[in-house]
Amino acid sequence: MKIIIQHDQMDCGPACLAMVASNYGKNYSLQYLRDNSFITKEGVSMFGIVEAAKKIGFETFPVKLTIEKLISSHESFPCILYWGKNHFVVLKKVSKKFLSSDYTFQIADPAHGLISIKEQEFKKYWISNDSMGIALFLKPSEEFFNIQVPKEKKITLNYILQYLTPYKRQLILMFFLLLAGSAVTLAFPFLTQALIDDGVSAKNLNLIALILLSQLGLFLGSITIEVVRNWLMLFIGTKLSITIISDYLKKMLQLPIRFFDTKKMGDFNQRIQDNERIEEFLTSQSLLTFFSIINFSVFFGVLLYYNYTILTVYLILTVLSIGWSYYWLKKRKVLDYLRFQQRAENQESVFEIIKGVTEMKLNQFEDFKRSQWEEVQQKLFKVNIRILKLNQIQLSGFEFMNQLKNILVTFLAATLVVNDKMTLGGLLSVSYIIGQMNSPVNQLISFFRSLQDAKLSLERLNEVQSYPAEESSGQVALPLYTQNNYEFKGIRFDDVSFQYAGSKSPYVLKNINLFIPEGKITAIVGASGSGKTTLMKLLLKFYEPTEGKISYDDININDISPENLRSSCGVVMQDGYIFSDSIERNIITGEKNADESKLRQAVKTANIEEFIESLPLRYETKIGASGNGISGGQKQRILIARAVYKNPHYIFFDEATSALDSENEKIIHDNLQEFFKGKTVVIIAHRLSTVKNADQILVLKNGELIEKGNHQQLVSERTEYFNLVKNQLELGL
Repeated sequence: MKIIIQHDQMDCGPACLAMVASNYGKNYSLQYLRDNSFITKEGVSMFGIVEAAKKIGFETFPVKLTIEKLISSHESFPCILYWGKNHFVVLKKVSKKFLSSDYTFQIADPAHGLISIKEQEFKKYWISNDSMGIALFLKPSEEFFNIQVPKEKKITLNYILQYLTPYKRQLILMFFLLLAGSAVTLAFPFLTQALIDDGVSAKNLNLIALILLSQLGLFLGSITIEVVRNWLMLFIGTKLSITIISDYLKKMLQLPIRFFDTKKMGDFNQRIQDNERIEEFLTSQSLLTFFSIINFSVFFGVLLYYNYTILTVYLILTVLSIGWSYYWLKKRKVLDYLRFQQRAENQESVFEIIKGVTEMKLNQFEDFKRSQWEEVQQKLFKVNIRILKLNQIQLSGFEFMNQLKNILVTFLAATLVVNDKMTLGGLLSVSYIIGQMNSPVNQLISFFRSLQDAKLSLERLNEVQSYPAEESSGQVALPLYTQNNYEFKGIRFDDVSFQYAGSKSPYVLKNINLFIPEGKITAIVGASGSGKTTLMKLLLKFYEPTEGKISYDDININDISPENLRSSCGVVMQDGYIFSDSIERNIITGEKNADESKLRQAVKTANIEEFIESLPLRYETKIGASGNGISGGQKQRILIARAVYKNPHYIFFDEATSALDSENEKIIHDNLQEFFKGKTVVIIAHRLSTVKNADQILVLKNGELIEKGNHQQLVSERTEYFNLVKNQLELGL
């Protein structure tokens, strides 16, 4: 069974399933299992793992059992355990110590690697209540072995190396500078030998002075070459970093909303740092290693010229030291994953503290959250200790072999001098050559480590680059509402149902059949959790229906380009975002230059003109991310102005005026009536005064459409809508 480490904080379930599948010879990618586990930001449920396991051909047996029954089920191992109330691990095997009654449990933890724990500690993490714990036993069916594992498109080093293509000229220049630097360095051992043998031994001061001046000149030339090379590396490195991260962000922004539902802020931050590691590998490590190999090759030839026996001893010990380092590098791979997760969790924790400081102060939550952060630091500290321990073992062994190599080579050279087979100058020259050859070897070890980091980063980067983009070929543009060649003009839901987390999860929407007519105002009401916002997200193609079909003017929404659809929609969501930018930019968003008349009309409609004009910088006033520095009502009015400025055909408002006082709400409501003319409008609101005049009102309850009609009709029916409005409107009842 392969030990598979989770890439992100919420990947433990898919990683466990991937490990069990590998035990039976099938290697599934984490991304494929994620997609079929219905993973969310809260993690994955046992139901989700069962769904994914069935998808790949496993027979599943989720059970709650005692530790004695678990041990007796050893023939069904490996199995997945629910661990520590918020995690999943794989139980690989259970063993009993000789002449002891204690059991040892071998656990494959996707967050820590392969670990062995004693029975008492195992009970602490696995048993939940009633002296029982939860386990998922998996048995491969015949279908499991017949199913073809989906091929995952891998990002190779060749893909990354293509980023160097635009910098061919700079790289060629660096190559020639390298050759020049190598030629300069090559002269030093011969000058050293000449200094001792022809200068010092012959007591020729003129020659000594000439050789020393030559060395000084060569040294200055070497420094100049180094300076130019460093400038070139800075230039290439900076450009590469910008290009790689920009490409990553471009691809990431092309992904569907569902992808972002499974990630936390810390995971994305760590992936940005992954790109930086790739950039470092391409510039600092790859180029330096290439240069070092050339230098090593040059001095290899010089040492061969001096004595092949010394060269043979040097090479044997060098290969041994590199082999030692490479062995420990393979063990470092798991620890790198662990550090990635802990750093992501650390960033998430700090981000939450900063963002939630107001609520923490109001509710005396500071000490608890700080303690949580300290726990994350302790986990990170333990991982760093393990990495340090491994690095010290690797480095100590490497340095010992390196020093042994230097001593043996020096001893051999000294023996040759004593036996008059080498001059004293030759001894010093060999010592200089060995010193120059050691540096490339050290650089090669750094290169291996950087290569490993780059490969690990590529695996995580691959999740973004190989994930299918939201836009695909063959999708069509939203039909223009001026066209009249459609039987039903408007938006239609046909038996639409939706679940966020697979077939075992609750339905958020169930069998919705409705028609939103063209050019009319449709209001959606219902208690919290009735599915109103989810319905709007389906309209915006954030998610696809689990069952049924949504159509815009008889065209299936699945066939419509998401970008084109949203460009025709003006949307105010409950959690609308204010960017850290000027008020003007927050309203006009992607447009390069503002249309002054449209901008004025938008702020007037949103009744925020007076507020903007009262500011010293007016439209150029910068407001913070998420609306820091402005009130909730002002934030909502800017969001409304943003939607109005776009002047779209479809308007979707989700609690767009919930933070406004009644006076502002009435003014904006009256202003919007003129703007709504000829547009297809969908409004979600709890304040029913906002939707009273809608052409059509839809009432949702527990994900089902239970009523539809206008205000008067629904009130007269005296059912759900009547119950919703009777406490808000004076009906004289």
